[in-house]
Amino acid sequence: MERARHDRMVTCLALLLLLILMLLLWWGRLVHRAQMQKDLPPGPAPLPLLGNLLQLQSGNLDRVLMELSSHWGPVFTVWLGPLPAVVLCGYEALRDALVLQADAFSGRGAMAVFDRFTRGNGIAFSNGPRWHTLRNFALGVLREFGVGRSTIEDRILEEAACVLDEFQATMGAPFDPQQILDNAVSNVICTVVFGKRYNYGDPEFLRLLNLFSDNFCIMSSRWGEIYNMFPSFMDWIPGPHHRIFKNFQELRLFISEQIQWHRQSRQTGEPRDFIDCFLDQMDKEQQDLESHFQDETLVMTTHDLFFGGTETTSTTLRYGLLIMLKYPEVAAKVQEELDATVGRTRAPRIEDRARLPYTNAVLHEIQRFISVLPLGLPRALTRDVNLKSHFLHKGTFVIPLLVSAHRDPTQFKDPDHFNPTNFLDDNGEFQNSDAFMPFALGKRMCLGAGLARSEIFLFLTAILQKFSLLPVGSPANINLTPQCTGLGNVPPAFQLRLVAR
Repeated sequence: MERARHDRMVTCLALLLLLILMLLLWWGRLVHRAQMQKDLPPGPAPLPLLGNLLQLQSGNLDRVLMELSSHWGPVFTVWLGPLPAVVLCGYEALRDALVLQADAFSGRGAMAVFDRFTRGNGIAFSNGPRWHTLRNFALGVLREFGVGRSTIEDRILEEAACVLDEFQATMGAPFDPQQILDNAVSNVICTVVFGKRYNYGDPEFLRLLNLFSDNFCIMSSRWGEIYNMFPSFMDWIPGPHHRIFKNFQELRLFISEQIQWHRQSRQTGEPRDFIDCFLDQMDKEQQDLESHFQDETLVMTTHDLFFGGTETTSTTLRYGLLIMLKYPEVAAKVQEELDATVGRTRAPRIEDRARLPYTNAVLHEIQRFISVLPLGLPRALTRDVNLKSHFLHKGTFVIPLLVSAHRDPTQFKDPDHFNPTNFLDDNGEFQNSDAFMPFALGKRMCLGAGLARSEIFLFLTAILQKFSLLPVGSPANINLTPQCTGLGNVPPAFQLRLVAR
């Protein structure tokens, strides 16, 4: 009896101590949140729970944030539901944060739609030592397999030749170029990651590309925006956002099957591609309990490279063709320069870019004008910082509004319109701008930026060298407004016709 009473007292005391500890933790979080809110930069007043949701219009989030900046300044706070976000608007604020304080702004801010899938694995949404380790490893492997060298240029040119063959088969008939461009761009990264390319008619691969495109569109829609603000609530609400995770699971299965095939067919120490290199590193660190080279990390890192190396570059190419249809005089001038400098008997190469100032300006202007990732990917502060007279706490969620640098009137002559002279000096020579940041800035700059630049140049110049692009209808009626904008700016669906030059 005495023993039972003693056990009950010990249990009650333990529960009491646990309750006190939980209350202290809860109180500490409230105090910390209150302190952070007090120090946050000013911004529009939020509603309880909803935050500034009613002000942040769907499909115009980037424009609304730039309008708010005109009132609240280049560094201000908006509330994404219950989450405060500090917005960086304009080239100067982005430079001061992402370049001059690159380490402090090198954390990745949480996005619920990705967190549910990645669980902090992979490159894009990991943080701390895991991110450093995986990023450095991936950069090394990409270099080993030719990224940044002539090896990858030759691979892109081979794929560009396939694109030209596919385009040639449509000659004169209206067609949508999305599937061909998706397949071509994805094949380049597939040769690095999976060690092989896929035929343009491969039904399994076409299905995967459709999954990428579908997810990019949903995550760029209001459904994706609301899910990131209220994930627990949205898990119970029917809607297309649930398709994101079904798509993710299908992609995960494909990648897992590829990894399994590599395990069965690889020769240790003789890597054929990224997956083999990762498996070799897993073997080396299998006794290290804190190793970042694990099965789940391999799946997520492969997905990040696969998705990141496909969707934004393909979207940029599609938008580029649409803009050339809208402005045929620009396309004609590019073709005139290509004819004079390269001719029509060989494909343009990267080394030609320095001798193609107008073409180079047009390709930069396409990327500036469309701002394929207008809000960038969110950052999180790795330490306390001072920025523009504001004190920001470690962990603060930051939106680097990349489109605001691209539309900054202090940096570009004609920021609100498509105008290649934004990248030309008074003598017609190419002139780059520090405010050009389609791949972000600082420590979190896209690790495939160099590959994407090469693909955009080589694919678009190859197409314009061989074909004249004709719209289906009048160029004046072509709409350049994205069909959805949020995570990304997705161009409206369109068709074109080709005529051999």
